[in-house]
Amino acid sequence: MRAPVLLLPSPLLPVSAYAGLASALERAGTEVDIAPVDGGPGLDPHALVREWAGLVEPGTTLLAHSNAGYLAPATWAAAGSVGRDAGGVVFMDAALPPESGPAPLAPARFREHLAGLADDDGLLPPCTRWWPREAVAQVIPADRFPEIDRECPRLPLSYLDTEMTPPSGWTAWPQAYLAFGSTYADELTAARSRGWSHRAMPGGHLHFLVDPDEVARTVLGLRERLTGLAARRPPGP
Repeated sequence: MRAPVLLLPSPLLPVSAYAGLASALERAGTEVDIAPVDGGPGLDPHALVREWAGLVEPGTTLLAHSNAGYLAPATWAAAGSVGRDAGGVVFMDAALPPESGPAPLAPARFREHLAGLADDDGLLPPCTRWWPREAVAQVIPADRFPEIDRECPRLPLSYLDTEMTPPSGWTAWPQAYLAFGSTYADELTAARSRGWSHRAMPGGHLHFLVDPDEVARTVLGLRERLTGLAARRPPGP
């Protein structure tokens, strides 16, 4: 049995959305755990990083989707000596923190769009309601929409204003990038420029809902390429 994958879900989505991908990874012969997220108005990304870091084991590969990409490097660093023996990070159609310095958990233009959706208490609607229904239908299969829409957390706009500072030198760690379509084209370009292993698959932002087995195989292919890099990385996160 290979070392486990720790799937870091986007805090903007219900954890249940990742169950099919986790099952596909298990069918491919890999242990996988989905990191918990207690989404809601009180969600603290710094506390989330500490909680997730406690789940990292030697050999663990972090698989970070979407907004969780901002938190993945900090999670690996917070795992301390265990993190130094971890098996790298695969970003799956995910945001990337800056190379250095603090940054909020949403780009400025996106945050501006969301500010217009928040209610009088500063709460955002479920992320399934951030765009017109016809646009969401291109990302979430029709048979999954009711469940995901019902279980999506409502986060405060202030969550996205929280600043996270990535660990020094994080871009040199063993990392890979998997893009779905062109939503994160800039991040894929950054991964290429840094020499990371990378793949691009046609599909929407939640393509793992459409073809979990193919996504799982691609993730594991990238993970295999990280194994040698992890063995050669400098000490310390």
